[in-house]
Amino acid sequence: MTGPVDPKRLAWLLRHRAAALELYARQFCQCAEDVVQEAVVELAALRERPRDDVGWLYAVVRHKALTAARGEGRRKRREERAAEGRLEAYSGTAEESVEARLAAAALEALPDRQREIVVAHIWGDLTFEQIGTLVGMSSSSAHRQYQAALAAIRTRLNPYFAPPDLVKRGVAL
Repeated sequence: MTGPVDPKRLAWLLRHRAAALELYARQFCQCAEDVVQEAVVELAALRERPRDDVGWLYAVVRHKALTAARGEGRRKRREERAAEGRLEAYSGTAEESVEARLAAAALEALPDRQREIVVAHIWGDLTFEQIGTLVGMSSSSAHRQYQAALAAIRTRLNPYFAPPDLVKRGVAL
């Protein structure tokens, strides 16, 4: 495509992709909304629209979220030193259901790459080709990682119905 991103396309991207982009960024950093906003502003400022603007947004959001996470880590270490080792524990809200906590824990227990692929595919609605480009692997490898992640989640949520091949191989979750 030639030329900058059309304002109507930007509006569509914000309306249809912002929530999924925020969820995607949230797995890396706490300032997901800011990261997404910065990425959209960067997209709007481009002279030439990327061939795959959705994939481009995910890549930029990922980069910005990882950068923000490093900053958050530095800030957290400074705060911990200032508080002389006093740590504040996170506690979830009372409204969270047991199922939601179990599902979140199963997702969190996945290796980082698999979790990223699951979030990008399910909530981001990215294709495996887009995910492969995003994380630096082939689309078939991204799909295999996705399938392995789903099997791991199923096994963690209900170990009695674990796929027999995972049980035989002694896959630990």
